[in-house]
Parts: sequence; structure tokens; C-alpha cells
Amino acid sequence: MLSGFALCPGLFYDTPAQDGILSRIRIPGGILDSQQCHAIADIAENYGGGYVDITNRANLQIRELRSGISSAVLKHLQNIGIGSRNFAVDHIRNIMTSPTAGIDYQELIDTRPFVQDWENYIAAHPQLSGLSAKFSVCFDGGGKVSVCDRLNDIMFAAVLIDGKVYFRLCLSVGVKGKPPVDMGIVLLPELCLPVLAVLAGVYLNYTDPDSRRKLRLRELLNNLGCENYLQEVEQRLGFSLTPQPQFDKTSLEKNSKSNYQHIGIHPQRQPGLFYIGVVLPLGRLESQQIRGLADLAQNFGSGTLRLTPWQNLLLTDIRERSLTDVQSEIATLKLDISPSNINTALVACSGNKGCVASATDTKGDALALAKYLETHVSLNHPVNIHFSGCEKSCAQHSPSDITLLGVSLESEHGTLGAYHIYVGDSWRGETIGESNQKFGRQLYQYVTVAELPVLLGQMLQVYKIQCQNPDESFGEFVNRYGIAQLKPLFSPVS
Repeated sequence: MLSGFALCPGLFYDTPAQDGILSRIRIPGGILDSQQCHAIADIAENYGGGYVDITNRANLQIRELRSGISSAVLKHLQNIGIGSRNFAVDHIRNIMTSPTAGIDYQELIDTRPFVQDWENYIAAHPQLSGLSAKFSVCFDGGGKVSVCDRLNDIMFAAVLIDGKVYFRLCLSVGVKGKPPVDMGIVLLPELCLPVLAVLAGVYLNYTDPDSRRKLRLRELLNNLGCENYLQEVEQRLGFSLTPQPQFDKTSLEKNSKSNYQHIGIHPQRQPGLFYIGVVLPLGRLESQQIRGLADLAQNFGSGTLRLTPWQNLLLTDIRERSLTDVQSEIATLKLDISPSNINTALVACSGNKGCVASATDTKGDALALAKYLETHVSLNHPVNIHFSGCEKSCAQHSPSDITLLGVSLESEHGTLGAYHIYVGDSWRGETIGESNQKFGRQLYQYVTVAELPVLLGQMLQVYKIQCQNPDESFGEFVNRYGIAQLKPLFSPVS
């Protein structure tokens, strides 16, 4: 087992949680084969609560572990490709890419080889264990299903210039919670790994190996300055990374609706093949569901499942003649593929049953809300509702349409769980209501759990009736109004 300063959950060391031991399994690029799925299901049943949770980095968490996973089982996981070959660096954050890499008909380049190359580099350089466990890298291939708005320290985003594919270099700088910023530097694909290795090396040079709290890359860039950091990188590389004036730094962020375009049935770039995006309520899979999906992938597809940063998954390489059968089997597993399902974009942290920092039972409250909304509101497309039990926002670091921040409310009956409700963009700070950089504009304070379903149902119903067009997202809708206008608009009808 790994010891030392690692604070984030991992596979090779025990991490205590409110509901038992927590184990996190890194899945580079989010791709699992059927053998790996069955092994994970076995661990969930034999050691934990019989389920796994998909995280916002397409990791897997196994919760409620009664004891540490045995060394023999850990070795078996390594042998079948789960967990890093080098346990010393296994705590570093998962490498992110689009779940449709290699099958997205709009993508400019398949990023899966870049993910594997960087995973191999990390495993071969154990000194990188000195970096913050939160050190995160992302590759976006420029496809329809983008991960450009995900929070990462370093991102390479594909772009087409004069008919040739390059990668834009983006770095995490500025305020916390902001997506990586385009540096105006473009790289040929073959230069990505050498540049990334040096970017990490310079970062490591500024990291104190004896410090319990490791310096984040964003903090280093804010203190040192991007220009000075990149100058050091250039000195080690031996060639220039000077921003190109002629390159237009167009926005990398896409409308939040695009985050869930992978749900449902979609054609792949490979003729005659389709992928199916499956909705997982709060990102959770029971062990029998894992096995069932793995068998579907083996029998009808290429034998792999793809986890997404939106806590859903894909079945890929399904032939058209098999779509009806696969759809039926997914329903048998009590899962859904409809983008309008309220669970599609419903996110919650582990809550007070799994984390001592949480003020509320976020997962239980989210499931109760979903059950109510399913029978009271029919959505045209997903609305991202995020339950966070505390300010840390572990379940979702990026902005959401609606954020519910758990708080404690003192009453004559004792301490109750309640929520502050935030909507829209945080940059629209107003004198009425607070603006929170992570969560948006504060609309309501201390809404009790009992009041929540009716109020949220009313908010979504008003949005559906009064939106400018069927394609307007909830975030776009609320951003057209001030807080003083929204409150009477959303007031539940008595």
C-alpha cells in the first residue's frame, strides 16, 4: 500500500470515508474492456457496497469497502490493465479525453493514442509522484462531444489550420474554477508529448517534495506568470513556443447542451456502426448492471465500455440490426437512453452518508427530486442540476444550470438539511443576491428538502413555457433576467 502525502483517493492505499473505505480506480480515457468490468464488479461485491460510482473525470469509485483490497487482487488488476503499472504515480488525476474519441464523425484527430502515450510516460517517470495529485491533463480531438469546458491543468485542443491538424495549448491560470486558457500556441501532434513532458518537468521543479499540500499548477502560473513559465519550458525544449499573432483564439467553450449530446443512439464515423449513450442515475452502477453492460458490449459491440466525464457511459460499435435488441437489454437492466430523462444531467456528491464535510444527504435528496420531476415536468433537453454538500464542489467543478449547495438550518425541531439555490453565470454579480464563482448567482437561501421538489418543478416548468425557443438552455434562459425578476417568475403557484 502507498503511504505518504497522497490525500486524494486511490487504488493502492486505503482512504477512509464516512461510509467505509473508498477506492478510486483511474481509467485513462475512460475506456474499459469486458474483462475489466467483470473484475470491478467482483471487487464491488466482495469488498464494497455492490456498486460503483463514475466520477467527473471518468474514474470509478468503489465505496463502502469493509477492508483494503488484497495485494493479490491489486496485482491481478494491474495485470489486466486497471490501475497504473507504477503504483507510485497512480494517485495522479485521470487523463481526460472525449468519450467519443475515434468514433466521432466530426473530430479532427483520434486522441486515444495521446492518452495512452501520456499514461505510459507517467508510469515510466515515478518522480512525477511529487506533483499535486490533482495534476490533470486533457486531450480534445475537436469533435461534436467536446471536453474543452472541463477543468484541467493542461489541455491540448485540436484545431484545423490551412487544412492541417494542430493542437492548441491551454493552461489553467487565473481564478479557481475557470477552464484552461488558450495560450495562442499551436503544436503539431507529434510535439504534444515532448512539450507536455517538459511542462510537467518545469512544474515539478517548483514543487516542494516535503510539503504535505502540493502547489497546484494554477497557483504556480499565477505567481510566476505564464510568460516566465513558458520561457523556462522553451529553454528545456530548445525551440520556441511563441504565441502566433495570426492565430485567432476563438472560444473553446461550447454551449452546455452539447455536454449531453452523447446520450441516445448516434452514428459513428465507421459506416454501419452506432454508439449508445446510457443514462446512469447519479453516475451509479450496480454490480449486476456492470456485468450486464459488459456482456452487451462483448456480444454486440467491440467488447468495451466508455465512461464519460458527465457520469454516464457509452456502448460502442453496435451494428444497426442489433440496436433494437441492445436497447431492450439496456431497459432490462433498468437503465435508460433518453436525453430528456431528468437523471441525464443530475449530479450529486457522496453527501453526508459518505462524507463528513457534507451538510446534506445530497444523493438521497437528488433521487427524491428526480422521482418527483419525472412525473411533473417533461424536458426537451437536459438541465444540469448539481447537488453539492459543501463549498468544495467535488462532484462537479464546472458551472451548472442549477446548483443546490447544502447547508444546515436550525429550527425548533433541531438541525435540518437545506439548500441555497444558485442559477446561471457567476459573472452576473448583482446587488440583490450573492454571486459565487463556482456556483453562479444566488436565487434562494435555506430552501428545505421538503420545499425543494415543488420549487424546482415550478422553475423548470416556467423555463419550458417561457423559453425563447426549444433550443434555449436553462442557463441561457435565466441569464436573460436579473435575480429580482427571476424570483417572482419562479414563485410556486399556491
